[in-house]
Amino acid sequence: MSKPTETCKNCEKDFEEGFEFCPYCGQKAKDELTIGVLFYNTIANYFSFDARFLKSFFPLMFRPGYLAKRFIEGKRLLYLHPAQLYLFISVVFFFLFSFNARKQVQSLDENLAKTLIKAEDTIKDQRVLDSIKLAKAERKKVEDSIARTIAKKTMMETSKFTGMTETQIDSIINSDKFKSSVNSDGMNFNLDDFGEEVDSLIAIDAPDAEIYKKMGLKDDAGYIKKKLYAQALKFYKSRKGGSILQAFYDTIPIAMFFLLPIFAFILKILYYKRGRYSHHLVFSFYYFSFLFTVFSILVGIDLIWQEFPGWIIALIMFSTIFYLFIALQKFYRQGWIWSFFKTGFVAFMFLMFVIPLTAGILAMFAFMFY
Repeated sequence: MSKPTETCKNCEKDFEEGFEFCPYCGQKAKDELTIGVLFYNTIANYFSFDARFLKSFFPLMFRPGYLAKRFIEGKRLLYLHPAQLYLFISVVFFFLFSFNARKQVQSLDENLAKTLIKAEDTIKDQRVLDSIKLAKAERKKVEDSIARTIAKKTMMETSKFTGMTETQIDSIINSDKFKSSVNSDGMNFNLDDFGEEVDSLIAIDAPDAEIYKKMGLKDDAGYIKKKLYAQALKFYKSRKGGSILQAFYDTIPIAMFFLLPIFAFILKILYYKRGRYSHHLVFSFYYFSFLFTVFSILVGIDLIWQEFPGWIIALIMFSTIFYLFIALQKFYRQGWIWSFFKTGFVAFMFLMFVIPLTAGILAMFAFMFY
């Protein structure tokens, strides 16, 4: 007597009833599509979010260097793959960070607008003062000219100066005794304001090329310089810095894929006899996963509690370096003293050189292509 069978909805092959999963393709036999199943399958397919995640998460947070060591030893199915773990946690971090970034971009635009308004008011006030000073200076020149004329005429009619030539009388008037005072503040009254000219050209929709010339761009300038002027004019027209900041934030995920291999390369230099570069890369994946987890927690706290004590945040940030110290000692099995100095070297190189250089490149990239 044959046993009842059922057909797999995926591979369409028959198998005996009672199996929870299809013996041919592995799909669940009775897998009704619900919201929970849909969400779980999405996470599981793209991030391998299953029991391995929980088995990997707690050692990642509380056992520095353990996961990397186990993965190198060959325990590669028991725990989540380092690249998958890094990808999942980084996606969570940038998702949370996007809320914070949006507020910062909006705040920057508002503050910049207020600053520009104050600056324009200040410039207008200064122009009024300059106009008053200019009027006073011109009036002084006229008064001096009249005084010179009167003095010259009076001297020529005075018997004391009879017989002197007009040139001699002029020399007396120009002497210290008769010389008119000059403007003591030494200011240069120049009303040919650069900003006004650019604003006027923008107001009449003048071609950008004409505005570039007014800004000082020469015809033989190179591509990079022309691009800088173009972006500067674009910023001047929009008067918004949030776009640049948003472009900067958008490039951070890409930059992390370069920073992580650089971090592994530094480890390779310090531990050149302790395994292949791929081993150091595994350690870097897990350590960066830990960093993104800590950053995700901090960003989440900031979204909920903006008055969170700063000293606690500083302590948590410092703990990431202490975590690195423990992880290096456990993973590479070197003495505590050597591990301490190498931790300091890695932190110094990364914080003082690699990250600032990367931030500068990202800032330039964001300005050039926002």
